[in-house]
Amino acid sequence: MSNLAVSSPISSDRCLMSKTNTKVASALRELATALACLGEEPCYEVLSTLLTAPEREKIALRWRLVCLLEQGVTQRAIALELGISLCKITRGSHELKYGPESFRNVVQKAVSKGVPRATHKRTAKR
Repeated sequence: MSNLAVSSPISSDRCLMSKTNTKVASALRELATALACLGEEPCYEVLSTLLTAPEREKIALRWRLVCLLEQGVTQRAIALELGISLCKITRGSHELKYGPESFRNVVQKAVSKGVPRATHKRTAKR
């Protein structure tokens, strides 16, 4: 039996992962399109209904984290305030610095409107 005839579990896993990622990306784009035409309250209702309580908590925590970073709160202060590890905060900082411009713009816009507010003193940014 030739080695070429046998597919490796690793290569088939990569293929499956690629197909899964494409399906996930497609579904997220569909959701983004649906949410983009809604106002604040209907969007909140959709997300609250679609996500489980733990999922809502994780997303809210990530949002709070990046907004605090944008406000210039130190990573250590954020860790104390939110009770999360510096590793998670570093990832959020990385996304603000190197992530899509649209992500930074949304966070900056939210912070400029005062949502959410930091409870710690402002310091040098990231």
